[in-house]
Amino acid sequence: MTALCQPARATVTPPTVKAPAKSVDCHFHIFGPDARYPYSAKRGYTPPEALIPQYEAMIATLGIERMVIVHPSVYGTDNRCSLDSMAALGRERCRMVAVVDDSIADADLKRMDEAGVRGARFNLVNAGGPSRDALERTVRRIAPLGWHLQVYIAGEQLAELAPMLGRLPVPVVVDHMGQIMTGWGVTHPAVSALRRLIDGGRGWVKLCGYRCSSAGYPYADVTPLARALIATAAERCVWGSDWPHPDLAGTVPDDGALLDLLTAWAPDAALRHKILVENPAALYGFSAEGRSL
Repeated sequence: MTALCQPARATVTPPTVKAPAKSVDCHFHIFGPDARYPYSAKRGYTPPEALIPQYEAMIATLGIERMVIVHPSVYGTDNRCSLDSMAALGRERCRMVAVVDDSIADADLKRMDEAGVRGARFNLVNAGGPSRDALERTVRRIAPLGWHLQVYIAGEQLAELAPMLGRLPVPVVVDHMGQIMTGWGVTHPAVSALRRLIDGGRGWVKLCGYRCSSAGYPYADVTPLARALIATAAERCVWGSDWPHPDLAGTVPDDGALLDLLTAWAPDAALRHKILVENPAALYGFSAEGRSL
């Protein structure tokens, strides 16, 4: 039996600087209700319920208006919870990244696309998702839809996998800043591989990097890595909260403090606007409203 994860914080500290209008949280999960959406038997962790009202209270504190649900590995390829949550949050402000494999029917892919799915996720860290062997076959299925591939990989895998990812015929979004541990330093081969990938024009990175911290909460040691990635290709960086922070040991992050970290990484308001508003609008197909200061 898998261990039960910690719940999200009951209260969130308001950030020092609220997110600008039309900002997008590009990475969060909804879990439950349990009775309606059973977890996969092959999951790597067991989260408590984390429902839409809790999430909406958190983003209201941060000033976030738009969001992207990332389907979690605990449901395998059963996307019902995330699809239903996207519908409940509303097509105008919510998009989704699904978990599919190459056995999915074309009609199902089309329905997902019409509902607002804009990418397919491969999680090569936690149990429950499609295997690496299915990755390139799945890419061939999603490419005609204009979707991107989102990958959650361990930092040790980056140097090996980045060249292959860069050759794929779809944009590639790297989760959690590549899971590159900050203790490795910004000259590590994994950092170089990720910088080459995002500098190549098709690679993107999620500045959702507290899981990269070698020092732990409050994650100040992530700043050099984040700034290096922003300096490489600010136009292909997006931000995500990773709420409700599943499968995490130690202190559960305060989401207001996580947004403050982005302010430390990108002190310039125009740069933060690009990361929080303009870039995700382009990547996930939100309306162009709010694209300029």
